Amino acid sequence: MTHTRRTLITVLVALLFGALFTATPAAAEERSRVHEGTIDGADYLVKVPKRWNGTLVLYSHGLYVEEWGKPEQIMLATRPETESWLLDQGYALAASNYKGVYGHAIEEALTDQIALLDWFEAKVGKPRRTITSGMSMGAVISLKLAENNPGRFDGVLTQCGEYDANGTWNSALDMLFALKTLLAPDADIDLVRPRDPQGAQAALEAVVAEAQKTEAGRARIALAGALGTVPGWALAHEPEPTDPADRLAQQALWVTGAYVYGYGPSARPEIEHRAGGNPSSNAGIDYRRQLARSSGLDLVRHAYRAGGVDLEADLDRLAAAPRISADPKAQAYMHRYMVARGTTPSPVLTAHTTGDGGAIAGQARWYGDQVRRNGDPGLLRQTYVSRGGHCSFNAAEEIVLLRTLLSRVDSGHWPSTDPRRLTAAATALGPAYRLVRELFDPQGKEKEMAPLFTRFTPPAHPRPSR
Repeated sequence: MTHTRRTLITVLVALLFGALFTATPAAAEERSRVHEGTIDGADYLVKVPKRWNGTLVLYSHGLYVEEWGKPEQIMLATRPETESWLLDQGYALAASNYKGVYGHAIEEALTDQIALLDWFEAKVGKPRRTITSGMSMGAVISLKLAENNPGRFDGVLTQCGEYDANGTWNSALDMLFALKTLLAPDADIDLVRPRDPQGAQAALEAVVAEAQKTEAGRARIALAGALGTVPGWALAHEPEPTDPADRLAQQALWVTGAYVYGYGPSARPEIEHRAGGNPSSNAGIDYRRQLARSSGLDLVRHAYRAGGVDLEADLDRLAAAPRISADPKAQAYMHRYMVARGTTPSPVLTAHTTGDGGAIAGQARWYGDQVRRNGDPGLLRQTYVSRGGHCSFNAAEEIVLLRTLLSRVDSGHWPSTDPRRLTAAATALGPAYRLVRELFDPQGKEKEMAPLFTRFTPPAHPRPSR
């Protein structure tokens, strides 16, 4: 892979998981007391308005990868405009960068965020109400903070959540397994427990890059994406594509920019070291059946017809390929720290963009199922925004979500979450709160995008942990 392409993918993944963040305007800083420090090795940032309204929002950020370096500042909201608005309205904000900062530091975050909450209550004051909020990986952290500490949090807001991170790793293995089996069956590429992570990564990336040059190769990339129900919409600044060729191209952006890189051999050592072995398995998985249930089936059929490739023959090859087994100890670690239980000790509001291929919207559907089994469905509301991209919310949408959750906390009843009402409320905040970052732009270009909540039923999570 060329240096330019690798740099582009690195930036895309950084944007994908929320590592690039614009600093809060100085005016908001002047109206707040800022506390910075370290608790047991974890850096933290706290901002308390001079006229604090008694509410604390404890924010959990997404995944950071070491090669990106540390962000300019600790994130206190998904959008910087949201942070400024909250401070202006009297909300206190706090966040830990987690011990070690990088990787799937969920275990550390669950300790470090509570330690910060304890510090806040001792040094600043006990909040009248405490909200835990998070995006991407931070969403499951926020949920598990509430699940593990009933009574400490009055509400939970999650955005673009990966509620079953273990299931995501299994789904990623499905996609990479299909790519390797169909594009380079004889290549020496370790998808798990890699002996040479960087070498295996380079080989896999080269195989996929070559496949993108032909219709047949693009068809097989589409099949891989469909196994993970990856949508054919990636670009936040463009409407959802209707032409199959455009949908295939945008789905391929997800497969190559998020999964080949973000879950490939070079990403394996971090998660396997943390979990104590390989947590991922495709033993017993019937890929023909998985494709038949996928929302991407029709797109795959179109791609295979265009490429003149025999879909049934490729599914036979996948069926015959030797499977990969997980280490039970590693699976247990993932279930303990990276899978939400759905117990809802306090009200939960989730938000997802419909074109999210980084944390598929099926994750939200899966979480709703867990709440119906293990919690109180009356404490859950789930919302969707019609937009491509991962975590591509504008501040207006984030603010309205927070206001909706706070209304539920204060009144004991959910206000209307009808998409038209939410869209109108977000629109009323004005154009200053409508910027959306384009994930798949190397410079992270931003554009004003109108708020657009919508009714949506996500496809099922293809590889749920339970």
